[in-house]
Amino acid sequence: MTILTNFLRSLLLTIIFCFVAPMLLVGIFLLLVYAIGYFPPLQNLSEAIFNRILHFLSVFGSGTSFRGLCVISLTCSFVGGLFDTYAYYRCQILRIDS
Repeated sequence: MTILTNFLRSLLLTIIFCFVAPMLLVGIFLLLVYAIGYFPPLQNLSEAIFNRILHFLSVFGSGTSFRGLCVISLTCSFVGGLFDTYAYYRCQILRIDS
């Protein structure tokens, strides 16, 4: 039973971290681009980059940037969960073989 709880704990943590990581990365990048906009010569560039990123996210979210970010984060968490499941399975197979 302890093997199952270890697997589920590992899987849950992987899914949570893989969901939060893209949100943090995109959020930090948008914050940096927004902060660059306070320098007058870079204001137009900052605004253009900011709008392009929001447009990119809205493509995945059917017109809403936040929904697009959630779709990307959910996809990353699903892939992370699959990878964790594969790694756990592989570890069990190698443990049995040796």
